[in-house]
This record gives sequence, C-alpha cells and structure tokens, in this order.
Amino acid sequence: QVQLVESGGGLVQAGGSLRLSCAASGRTFSDYVMGWFRQAPGKEREFVGVITWSGGSTNYADSVKGRFTISRDKAKNTMYLQMNSLKPEDTAVYYCVANARDYLSRYQNEYDYWGQGTQVTVSS
Repeated sequence: QVQLVESGGGLVQAGGSLRLSCAASGRTFSDYVMGWFRQAPGKEREFVGVITWSGGSTNYADSVKGRFTISRDKAKNTMYLQMNSLKPEDTAVYYCVANARDYLSRYQNEYDYWGQGTQVTVSS
C-alpha cells in the first residue's frame, strides 16, 4: 500500500520561500509519476506540478512556472516542492499525489494515491 506523507507547510510572508516534502513508502516508484495539487478555500483543487520518478522530467502549471521547482531524492524516497517568490494567492492546502504512469498527467482523477495535505499560508 502506497503511503504519502507531506510536511513543511506553514506561514510565510509574500516574497518568501518554503519547501514542502512528500515522503513515499510502500513500494518502489521507478514506474511512477508524483506530483502536487493544491486547494484554496472556496476554490476547486488545481494542478501544481508533476515529476517522473525515474527520469526527473517535470511539468508545471503556468501560475507557478519559474517560481516552483519539483525534485526527488530516490535514496530517501522523498519528493520536494521548492516554492519561491510566494504570493498570497498561493495560500492553499497542498497535496502530494502519485500513480503508476509513463506520462506527466495534470488530471487529479488519474492519481490513486494522495497524502493528507499540508497548509501553506502566504501573508501580504
């Protein structure tokens, strides 16, 4: 059973940085893609970015491109979301996701495994 546990959320001022972590367990992930979605209060959940576990290819939402970076540490089975130049509109609960895929999916219904979420709050 795949388990995903996020950490690293918190309160930060606009323009600041945070790094989220997603610790994955339960199997090997060589044929997986892993990613991040977020959900702000009163809004629908949206795609943030995704990475292929094996090759490290990435894809990002336009709203975070150039500010957010996804990486992974295979030895630690951990994925990261480095968030720079944060804006108040980045405030949301951030979810780690994973599934066996060979392409970089942006669609939440294509991910079977979800973490519990971690809150990120950006103050203006």
